[in-house]
Amino acid sequence: MPSSFLQFNPLRLRSYIFRLPLCTRALIFVIVALWTLSIPIVWLREWAALIPKEIGLASLYRLNTFPLMHLGFLHLIFNVLALTPLLERFEAENGTLPTLLLFTGPFGLIPGALYTLIERGVLRSNTTIMGASIWVFLLLSSEAMKTHKANPNFSIGPYKIPTWTTPLILILVISFLVPNTSFLGHLCGAGLGYLWGLNYIKFLVPPEKILRWIEGKLNLLGRLPHYVSVDQKTYGRYGVLPSTSTIPRSPEGGGVRLGP
Repeated sequence: MPSSFLQFNPLRLRSYIFRLPLCTRALIFVIVALWTLSIPIVWLREWAALIPKEIGLASLYRLNTFPLMHLGFLHLIFNVLALTPLLERFEAENGTLPTLLLFTGPFGLIPGALYTLIERGVLRSNTTIMGASIWVFLLLSSEAMKTHKANPNFSIGPYKIPTWTTPLILILVISFLVPNTSFLGHLCGAGLGYLWGLNYIKFLVPPEKILRWIEGKLNLLGRLPHYVSVDQKTYGRYGVLPSTSTIPRSPEGGGVRLGP
């Protein structure tokens, strides 16, 4: 009898892909598209990579493009498989617009700038990095802080390990087992993830009142399929939820929240 983990259900995979929220779809598409284009356009990989000594006013774009570019197919596929469920969960909890603003802005800019400063100012080195693994560890660290609040420790034999250290342990293991991985880059991503999980950098997202105004002004819920509203308590995960009730709904209490 074949093992259960060897069983593959294409219908469940298809259903999962079709349920991915908008920003997650867009970022994964861009990641795959850039790698595909880098095959015939060889210089594209070097153009997008984070090369510390080449960072200047004219090349600050690298701080946002390096997580989108990958070295090879295995590098791409492993990062996409790891990033997709984490990013989908983040977007479901925070909304499409905040996710887009963060992952095209500070979630690349801040860890990229920190990595560049340490490489150039402390290590006096120029190690090139690229790949979405920096986002993977950012999101893992954020999730670890949430888990730590509910379950502070896990046990390995007689030892109790703080739950929040799980991403750091994983970073160490990967740095030893997988060649050409950036220990420092992963740490920079994890550090920002811890700050986000502790609610120290929520100011990176515009106030919810402004985001609601933008959503309403542009009618994003009506125009964009798979869009996740900022105001999930009112609109649900993908906009206004259908109702079969004949009782008129109060504008104050008609919302239903769908969990991620």
